[in-house]
Amino acid sequence: MKKLFYLFIFYVIAVSCTKTSNNPTETFLTGNGVFILNEGNFTWGNGSLSFYSYDSSKIYNNLFMNINERPLGDVPNSMNIKDDRAYIVVNNSGKIEVINKNTLESVATINGLTSPRNIAFTNNNTAYVTSMYSDTVKIISLIDNTISGYIDLKRYSESIVISGSKAFISNMLGPQYVSGNEILVVNTENNEVVDYITVGFEPESMVIDKNKMLWVLCNGGLARDNFARMVAINTLTNSIEKNIEFPTITTSPSCLRIDGKGETLYYLENGVHSMNIGDTQLPTTPLIPESTHYFYKLGINPENSDIFITDAVDYQQKGYLLYYQMDGTFVSEQNANIIPGFMNFKVEP
Repeated sequence: MKKLFYLFIFYVIAVSCTKTSNNPTETFLTGNGVFILNEGNFTWGNGSLSFYSYDSSKIYNNLFMNINERPLGDVPNSMNIKDDRAYIVVNNSGKIEVINKNTLESVATINGLTSPRNIAFTNNNTAYVTSMYSDTVKIISLIDNTISGYIDLKRYSESIVISGSKAFISNMLGPQYVSGNEILVVNTENNEVVDYITVGFEPESMVIDKNKMLWVLCNGGLARDNFARMVAINTLTNSIEKNIEFPTITTSPSCLRIDGKGETLYYLENGVHSMNIGDTQLPTTPLIPESTHYFYKLGINPENSDIFITDAVDYQQKGYLLYYQMDGTFVSEQNANIIPGFMNFKVEP
């Protein structure tokens, strides 16, 4: 009887020592991967957070809800990471969820924002947040996660890129959905607008290359009465150095991205197109054809230039995450949640 009792105790101890934790972050978030924001249905409040793990080659869904036991919110639009914190901008909920990037546990919620779109860090203590329906860019204190001020642009704002002590902010839309066509330049040291640069209509996405050139993708506007353009701006002089027009007025490119070396541009337009920053002409054929999928958002891994694309399907049912190697070779298709959109890469040293 004693022997059986000790065998039972040994079994209990052995099982307890090998038991897998219920916290999924302990099994896959220690490595590299990509966060995916699933927008969910507008006004339904069913946006969610997913993560594709390179270690397991799998996608994990509903992570914010699983970890924090509450919904992420209505239409998570973008995400940016600084140090060990991730900042998720939730557009229609008017907030930013601040989480630990490794555990996904909530750190803070920044409320009181008007249709926030994108966040960029100006220094270690401050960030700017753009707005679709406000004339101001909000200034965020990263120390206590509060709104510490604002910059009056007198225009709505969308994309934002920081270069040195300058913030480049795109005016994509105005009241009554009138197309914007300006890049505003803000001095981040005194939070003042110092310049306006006229580009193509609806500058919806921007990146900085290795030469500190700002690339702006202008999709031409909702009415398609203007040609889409790829514009390159010298960030030192604020002058336009390239202004490449797309071939047809119906062309509607989106989601400009750049590789980790700052040498190759990528964008969506009936497929994934790529071009070198030294090119003076646009590519004529896609690197990855759209085929049977509907390409919605694009992400480029800064470490190895792997290509990730989301497929929103019909904007009602759950979509997909598509993974390709840098040369366009298909790797895998994973089930995401409703309207998988913006992607942000977690790259550990």
